[in-house]
Amino acid sequence: MGDCDSHQAQLKPVDEALAFLLDQVKPITQHKTLALDESLGRVLAAPVKSQVDVPPWDNSAMDGFAVNSNDLQSDEVRLRVAQRIPAGSVGTFLEPGTAARIFTGAPVPENADAVVIQEVCRIDGEEVVIMESPAIGANIRKAGEDILQGEEILLAGIKLDAQHLGLAASVGVAELSVFRRLKVAVFSSGDELVMPGEELKAGQIYNSNQFTLSGMLQRLGCEVIQLGIVEDTFEATCDALSRAAEEADLVLASGGVSVGEEDHVKPAVERLGSLELWKIASRPGKPLAFGYIGETPFMGAPGNPVSLFVTFSLFARPFILRMQGLSGEVRPKPVAVIAGFEKDATDKRQEYARGRLELNGQGQAVVKLYPNRSSGVLSSVVWANGLAVLPPLTAIKPGDPVDFIPYNELMT
Repeated sequence: MGDCDSHQAQLKPVDEALAFLLDQVKPITQHKTLALDESLGRVLAAPVKSQVDVPPWDNSAMDGFAVNSNDLQSDEVRLRVAQRIPAGSVGTFLEPGTAARIFTGAPVPENADAVVIQEVCRIDGEEVVIMESPAIGANIRKAGEDILQGEEILLAGIKLDAQHLGLAASVGVAELSVFRRLKVAVFSSGDELVMPGEELKAGQIYNSNQFTLSGMLQRLGCEVIQLGIVEDTFEATCDALSRAAEEADLVLASGGVSVGEEDHVKPAVERLGSLELWKIASRPGKPLAFGYIGETPFMGAPGNPVSLFVTFSLFARPFILRMQGLSGEVRPKPVAVIAGFEKDATDKRQEYARGRLELNGQGQAVVKLYPNRSSGVLSSVVWANGLAVLPPLTAIKPGDPVDFIPYNELMT
């Protein structure tokens, strides 16, 4: 076997690497109680049970007239309108031979067993003429038909969205038990980096990775501990890793994870703890490092900005979601689309190419690729709206089916 083949054999396939990472996760367990309006985006730590039946009583599903079916024995019936029941009011016992004007959401009066919609009724003075008889139970929402008191309505481990908060509120729950925010320490490695706003000197570039990382972590609801730029020395890298591990639940670094003389992150992690995973059969983002600094998990991504974005999306994001206590599937879900490009079968690594999904003239979803595939072209990430999954050793022609991971699967 040649050197290139031997090197390629050391790369761990993407699915195996991700499965390994998720198997390493130890979710946080500390939780706190928050008011509903403070709980959006948090992970629920304890299940929620309903305090009431929903609806709490039989109520009208339509505007119309509450009636007793015994009074509807012919095709056209006249009934005296004896009461009016808007939402928020409670009617009285429905006397035989009468109807109650009722509105959506109002409690159905005792002795009524149907609601006639107003479209098949005609008002004539103090009477209503019913031209179409309803079935028993028509247009009545029964008490508890949606939720029963004591029923579990929200499961622990879900990420709380607006609809979850609304459901909790609908059953009288004012506070929720949620996991605390995950603390993630981040730093960038490289003497060539300077912060935006500073003057660039020869050989320097602006530190975009800090803002990409922090932004993606904030979108996931993490508490970010920013350690800034760490100089390219072994001692400084060890110091930054040690401080980060003391403060955070997870340490993320960009840059310094390759094998160059100025790449100190990998040997520093090995000195302070252990390196469990390195090099993935992925393009971009091959040199992904995972290990521990003491007991604190560490993940190191390449310094190239596109590699960082893809590595975080595919590996760090699922790991973080699981650490946050999220249950269920955490890996991004691709959708099947049509290729609007051509690719040969020579690449041995699985590529995640920056792609833009568009509809063609036939209404089909077609993905096109950014023409420059360099992992240093951050503008391509802004141009794209997702990642096209290009399997290894697979030729692709225009019109072939391909998997595509939209950004909305990578950023929430």
